[in-house]
Amino acid sequence: MSPDEREYAGRPMRAAVVSDIHANLPAFEAVLGAIDAAAGVEEIWCLGDVVGYGAEPDQCADLVREHCDLCLVGNHDLAVLGALDIAAFSEAAATAVAWTREHVAERTLELLRELQPTGERAGIGLFHASPRDPVWEYVLSAEQADACFDVQRDRVALIGHSHVSLFFVRPSENEQGDEVRGAQSSDDTLLDLGSGRWLINPGSVGQPRDSDPRAAWLELDTDEEAARFHRVPYDIERAAASIVTAGLPRRLADRLRVGS
Repeated sequence: MSPDEREYAGRPMRAAVVSDIHANLPAFEAVLGAIDAAAGVEEIWCLGDVVGYGAEPDQCADLVREHCDLCLVGNHDLAVLGALDIAAFSEAAATAVAWTREHVAERTLELLRELQPTGERAGIGLFHASPRDPVWEYVLSAEQADACFDVQRDRVALIGHSHVSLFFVRPSENEQGDEVRGAQSSDDTLLDLGSGRWLINPGSVGQPRDSDPRAAWLELDTDEEAARFHRVPYDIERAAASIVTAGLPRRLADRLRVGS
C-alpha cells in the first residue's frame, strides 16, 4: 500500500489540536472553552511550546496535564529545561526563557521532561516543528513542505512552531497536477483530507503570528477525513498585563494585540 493509500490507524475519532500556548493563560482558557462547546471532541493533542513568552507557565502546564491526552515538547520548553542553547533565540525570547527558568514550578518542569518532540495518534504524524526537524524547522513554503513529504511517514501530519495557521497538500498520483500547494487558513476554513498527503499547522494558541490576534486551534475528524480551523477571541489585555507586570519585555505584550 502506498503512503497516499494509507488508512488512518486505530478507531476513528474527533480531536482538537492546539499548539504554541506560550504561557498565555487567557488564550488557553478561551480555547479550552471553545473545545468543550464543540460537540463530539474526544481528545486534545498539544504540539508543544507550553511555556515561553507569557507570564503564566505553571497555570498553562496544569491545564495541559488536566485536559490534553497527548503533548509534545517544543523548542521553548526544551530551552527552559536547559536542554537547548538559547543563542539562536531573539533577545525577547531569550529573556522570557531566563524569566521562566527563575519562576517556573518543579511540577511544570517534571511535565516537560516527560515529553518528546514527535508522536503519532490515530495514524496522524505529530511534530512540534516538522517531519525533517521536529524541533527547529519553520515550514512556511511549498518547497519546504515538499521536502517534508519526502520523509513524512504518515499521509497526514500536524506541525506547530511557526505560529501560522496554514496547510500544504501534495496531490495523489491519480489526481490532476502533482505540485505541492498551500495556503494560510482563516477561521472556519474546512479541509477535505480524503486524498493526497497533508501537512497542517493549527496556528498558535498564545501568540499568533498570522495577523489575526485571536487564539487558534484545529478540529480534526479522522472518520470524515476532514479538518476545520478555528479562531477564538480572548482577553488580550489581561494576558498583556500579566506580561508587563512580570517585568517581561513589553514587546511580548504589544504583539498579542496585532497577532504578529
